[in-house]
Amino acid sequence: MTGVFYLGIAVAGGFAIAYVPSQIIVKGDALQTVANILSRSTLYQLGITADLAVMLFEIMALTMLYFMFRSVSATLSFAAAMARLSMVSVMSAMLFFHAGATLLAETPQIMSSFTESQRAELAGLLLEMHRAGVWIWQVFFTLHLGLLGWLVVASQRFPRILGVGLMVGASGYLLDSVHAFGFPQADLLGALRVGLLVIVTLSEVGFALWLAIKGQKQLQTV
Repeated sequence: MTGVFYLGIAVAGGFAIAYVPSQIIVKGDALQTVANILSRSTLYQLGITADLAVMLFEIMALTMLYFMFRSVSATLSFAAAMARLSMVSVMSAMLFFHAGATLLAETPQIMSSFTESQRAELAGLLLEMHRAGVWIWQVFFTLHLGLLGWLVVASQRFPRILGVGLMVGASGYLLDSVHAFGFPQADLLGALRVGLLVIVTLSEVGFALWLAIKGQKQLQTV
């Protein structure tokens, strides 16, 4: 079940974080972004629903991972769970920015003294603040994946390469945040974070697939 929830996070997260914004948000054009929210409201709302699904799956996954690795190190397993829970907390807070942008786009009575262009610019600002939230929760996720990778290796119950990949690749999320916030023009840093993100993504998906496919067989032999 942990593997299933983890795969659910990957699918719903990819849809909500990558696909939907690519179809709705037009960088540098707030008026067109608002127009897209109105004309493609079903897709926009599905993206928010997928965000909520990710959070619910995260709660289930982090709880199961905690109990799975508690016997390896109760302290580090708890720390990993708290780091992932902190990430989910930031994700939850980010929804307020979505709510504000949606109200500005769909309810002309709100802040009616503003022009259409001003309302669109404010909605665009809220969406940018929502996007910045991703860079914040990635810091907590970096800590979680580093600890999870160590627990995977130390448990000796899973392929060692998956744990090493999680530990090594985890810093890709941190570098992504650093690149976005502080050094957006640093091409070398950008290339490094992409390489690390590829490693950690393959490791996460591999770990989830191993849990979903091989985990039950291992449990039956214990």
